[in-house]
Amino acid sequence: MEVATASAAAVVEDLSAAAEALALQVDLLQLPPEIPAPGAPALRGVLDRLFAHWLALPETVALVGCLVQKAKASGVGSGGGGVVPGGAMLPSMMMQGGASVPPLSPRSPRLSRRPSCVGAGQTNRSASPLRPAAARAVKEVIPQFYFHDGRPPTYELKKQCIAIVDQLFAGHSNGLRIQEFRLVTRELCKLPSFFTTVLFGKIDKENTGLVTRDAFIEFWLNSNMVTMDVATQVFTILKQINHDFLTKEDFKPVLRDLLDNHPGLEFLKSTPEFQERYAETVVYRIFYCLGRIGGGHLTLRELKRGNLLDALRHADEEEDINKVLRYFSYEHFYVIYCKFWELDTDHDFLIDKENLIKYGNHALTYRIVERIFSEVPRKFTSKVEGKMGYEDFVHFILSEEDKSSEPSQEFWFRCVDLDGNGILTHNELQFFFKEQLHRMECMAQEPVLYEDILCQLIDMIGPEDENCFTLKDFRRCKLSGHFFNILFNLNKFMAFEARDPFLIRQMREEPSLTDWDRFARREYIRLAMEEDGEDASNASGDVWDESLESPF
Repeated sequence: MEVATASAAAVVEDLSAAAEALALQVDLLQLPPEIPAPGAPALRGVLDRLFAHWLALPETVALVGCLVQKAKASGVGSGGGGVVPGGAMLPSMMMQGGASVPPLSPRSPRLSRRPSCVGAGQTNRSASPLRPAAARAVKEVIPQFYFHDGRPPTYELKKQCIAIVDQLFAGHSNGLRIQEFRLVTRELCKLPSFFTTVLFGKIDKENTGLVTRDAFIEFWLNSNMVTMDVATQVFTILKQINHDFLTKEDFKPVLRDLLDNHPGLEFLKSTPEFQERYAETVVYRIFYCLGRIGGGHLTLRELKRGNLLDALRHADEEEDINKVLRYFSYEHFYVIYCKFWELDTDHDFLIDKENLIKYGNHALTYRIVERIFSEVPRKFTSKVEGKMGYEDFVHFILSEEDKSSEPSQEFWFRCVDLDGNGILTHNELQFFFKEQLHRMECMAQEPVLYEDILCQLIDMIGPEDENCFTLKDFRRCKLSGHFFNILFNLNKFMAFEARDPFLIRQMREEPSLTDWDRFARREYIRLAMEEDGEDASNASGDVWDESLESPF
């Protein structure tokens, strides 16, 4: 007992000596601002109080006990005056920052391994002002990576944009009119010029006819439009305020601007009714290719996945609108509209089964036409039951003439999938080929057994399971169009069997063209020649009439 008391007294003396030695390193205590600076008269009293407080802490008591145990283990107190070695060692350890007793920290290696859930009477050691800054837990600051309204522009980008805005709005203190604003749309916003009308309307909400500098900065910079990608910019400009999708009506201002200002469509200004039909056809083609979800809505994801933005830029840069094959070609519109007009014999802008069976010189079978008008593959937009409207016909002709596209594959797959289970069985294929075989016999063609045709179809598509075909199988194959033509389009089936060398060479020379592009070009040439022939015959008739009216 006397040895333990002597050891404790020695430890206390050592701690006192250590405190005196640490008096010169006051900055290690991390004192609050209200503590006097080193050298002030009141500093020693403050240090004494702090030292007394530290000695009273539970951690300090545990530390003293730990040191006593170490002193006993090292043989301190085994003799009469054996406390001197421990007293000489302790201050040097604290001054040098030894591993056993870190400087100015009440924790020891043994105590640091204690569980974090201490008693209610203990204080939080990590929050102690006496703990060194390096030992405190450093919180990692994760920068914000999601912004609901878009990432704010950097200072440099904002400064650069404001400089361009000042340059474009110079001399127009009252604002820019819509024609003057076209330069802002192209040069600053980097959007096609025919977005001017809809962008102007988004900013000029009061319909004043002017867009001021401050209003443009508020819309383009302060709402973070400048940092968005082009697809998000287009989507935000076109959509309605409360919508998270685009509708067909949202594209009308853009197409109206295109019709009014594109040099390749200037000739249509004399026929407003065909301007409207052209705009409708372009919108229908856009939704046919991009609107995979259906329902007449176009989402931002669908817009980003499609090629509409490239087509918009191409249409803005190209003066010949017929070279813009994606969506905007006038020749493509001409072919679609004339084909519809040929089938719509009563010109009520509706087509029934008997009209559609005549398409392509009676190329389609009755069974596939019945399947189309059952509206199982796709619901008609026409309000009249059993009748196909113009939008439905646009969807049909695009699917019929380019069966390699994904929308077309989905359309015809649903047509042949009679039970709607997502697979095409051999019985379903045979159901459609029976009529095809009957038509071949009526035309004195050599009949082909279904078993042979089935082997040809399996070799053509290469399905994962030879007992059925899935939509995934058609996605991987470039010959899906021929697959469906064999089942229900006799003319294309016979052309495929004949292997026209002219068509094969044409496909090799122009691999970038789709089946629809080639069909539209052929049909436009044919229709143009027919129209020229009619004009020539009418002109010759006029000349003949004049000769009859001559005096001799």
